[in-house]
Amino acid sequence: MLVKDRFLRNSILVSLLLLLIIQTALIFIKFYKPYIYLASKNSVKDDKKKIRIGFSLGTLKEERWIKDRDILMAKAREYDAEIIVQNANNDDQDQLNQVKYLLDQGIDVLLLVPNDYIKAQSAVQMAKERGVPVISYDRLVLNSNVDLYISFDNVRVGELMAEGILNKMRYGNIFIVNGAKNDYNTKMIKEGYDKKLEPYINNGQIKIVGEEWSPNWMREYAFNVVDRELQKNTDIDAVICGNDSLAEGVIEALSEHRRIGRVYVVGQDADLWACQRIVEGTQLMTIYKPIDKLAEEAIRMAIKLVKNEQIQTNNKIFDGKYYVPYYVLEPIAVDKNNMDETIIRDGFHLREEVYLKK
Repeated sequence: MLVKDRFLRNSILVSLLLLLIIQTALIFIKFYKPYIYLASKNSVKDDKKKIRIGFSLGTLKEERWIKDRDILMAKAREYDAEIIVQNANNDDQDQLNQVKYLLDQGIDVLLLVPNDYIKAQSAVQMAKERGVPVISYDRLVLNSNVDLYISFDNVRVGELMAEGILNKMRYGNIFIVNGAKNDYNTKMIKEGYDKKLEPYINNGQIKIVGEEWSPNWMREYAFNVVDRELQKNTDIDAVICGNDSLAEGVIEALSEHRRIGRVYVVGQDADLWACQRIVEGTQLMTIYKPIDKLAEEAIRMAIKLVKNEQIQTNNKIFDGKYYVPYYVLEPIAVDKNNMDETIIRDGFHLREEVYLKK
C-alpha cells in the first residue's frame, strides 16, 4: 500500500512538473516572438484576401519614426490591408533576421527603412528571391534595384537648412553635426547644404569650423562634440544638425555654456520639442516633412505592386548600379513665422502642444 501511495504521489509530481515545463515554454515563446502590430482588425486566418504588408524599421528611437509607424498602420487600415511592424534597434543583423521573419509570415510586399544603406542589400535580395516587391521607405538601399524609392527631396532638405542660416547671417562660423554615415539621406542632405554654402565659403564669408557624423543619430554625440568645441572656445555662430534630435543635444550644450539663443540652430523632422524650441526662440528652424502624405502614397503604391498594377512616380534615382522609380515629396522649412500655417494647420502637432503656457 505504501509503495502504491508513493507511486501515486510520484506520478502526480511528474505530471505537475511536466505541466510547469509546458507553461514555461509557452511563456518563453510568447515573449520571444518579435512584436507584431496589425493594422487590420481581422487576422489573415480570418480573411485570406487581405494584403499583408511588412514594415521593417531601422529604429524607433526618434519621434519621427514613431509617427511613421502609427500613420502607416492607420493608412493600411483605411485601405483594408494589414501591416506587421518590426524594429531593428539600429542592428543590421537584427534587421536581416526580422525581414526573414516577415517573409516567413507571408507578407505580400516589404516596406524597408534600412539601418545601413549597403548592408540592407541582403534583405532586399532575400525578398526578391521570394518574389516579394520591396519599397525603400524614406531611406534608399544602394545597388539593389528596389521596386520603388519613396521619400522627401533630401538634397532640398539640406538646401533649406543652409538657406535658413544664410537668411540670418552672411558672415560667420558654422559647425555641422550630420546624421549617421550609414544612412544615405545624410549624404544627400550634405550635398544640399554644401551647394548653398560653397559660394560663401569660397569668398571667405562663411567658415566651417568643424563637421561631425553622429553614429545612429545619437543626441548624446551631438551634445559631446559641441560641448568639446565650446570648451576650446571655438567661435560658433550657427549649427546645422542632421535632425531635431541632434539639434536638441546641440542646444543642451549651448545652454550649459550660456550660448543658448545666441547661436542659430537648424534641424529637420519637426519633432514636437523642436517646434516648442522654435516658438521659444532657442532653435531657428526645422524642416517639416508631411508624413501622412508619405505614408499614404507608400501604402497605395505597395498595394498596386502586389496587384501588379502600374505605379506612377515623378522621378527616378540612381542607386549606384540601377535607376529606380522614385516618388519624391517636397519638404517645407518651418520657423516661428509660419508655424501656424504649416505644422498647426496640418494637425501635425496641436497648437496647445507647441505653444506651451507659461
